[in-house]
Amino acid sequence: MTPLLPLPNVARRLGLRHLFVKEEGLNPTGSFKARGLSAAVSKAKELGVRVASMPSAGNAGSAAAAYCARARIELYLVMPADVPHANRAEVDVCGAHAYLIRGLINEAGRSLRAPAGARGWFDMSTLKEPYRVEGKKTMGYELAEQFAWSLPDVVIYPTGGGTGIVGMWKAFAEMESLGWIGSHRPRMVIVQATGCAPIVRAQQHGWEHAEPWKDASTIAAGMRVPEAIGDYLILQAVRESGGTAYAVTDEQILSDMRELARGEGLFACPEGAATYSALKALVRDRLVDPEERVVLFNTGAGIKYVDLLHPALPEFEPASPPAELSVPA
Repeated sequence: MTPLLPLPNVARRLGLRHLFVKEEGLNPTGSFKARGLSAAVSKAKELGVRVASMPSAGNAGSAAAAYCARARIELYLVMPADVPHANRAEVDVCGAHAYLIRGLINEAGRSLRAPAGARGWFDMSTLKEPYRVEGKKTMGYELAEQFAWSLPDVVIYPTGGGTGIVGMWKAFAEMESLGWIGSHRPRMVIVQATGCAPIVRAQQHGWEHAEPWKDASTIAAGMRVPEAIGDYLILQAVRESGGTAYAVTDEQILSDMRELARGEGLFACPEGAATYSALKALVRDRLVDPEERVVLFNTGAGIKYVDLLHPALPEFEPASPPAELSVPA
């Protein structure tokens, strides 16, 4: 259970009354990826898997490495060469067989297919086995519980591979069939980066599938997924819910990381900050009512992305403090 935190200061600035963030950075390994990989690795261990493999854009690899270490499952990982430093450190310290590819996550996945097939490694890639979604759907169950067995009006979610959206949509259907909630669904709003927005483009064009994005580039590693296996499931959830999709720039993301931190003390990851960028666009386009309950998903801890930030802090000698720190005459 991660906390559902109110954001009163930025809500006031935007003219909203009920704005929350689901703080997934407090999961083990610092991101929502721990949900899916804890379920996948647990089931793999139960079924006797000894060696697994998967590509990762960063945080999924960190979570898989930690849980596989605990489960005594050997793990082979391939990640893009520009993956955040924190993820490199995590997979290495947890003992995964990790490799960096001079390419994107889809190319990382292709590099693993032949050796994994030849050596019998279990494929733990997104939507290549069913249990990662089962772990991710707990976000939907938690939302309902935290809103006293109802659902919010709007959910804004950063989208790369999209299993979070797919999992929550599955959870909502399950809870309704159990009689725990009614038929109301949040409008599901997905956000991607302008440098890699295949799902947003497909939504805007009314396509059933998202065509691969060429030359994908964004500072938000988790959203740098040029082709998602579950594209049609993501689009289905957005359309059935009456939701929409936005693409935001890296400059907006960096600016909104600071705005959230200075406004609420929330150090969001780039993907989480992107949901705030999308919210501002929703407010601008008058697609959210001031009384509606809106939830942003911060999918990871900002501290894992400090290599993106370059603060210029003033230094001084003990004998000559700056004017602000001097005792007034």
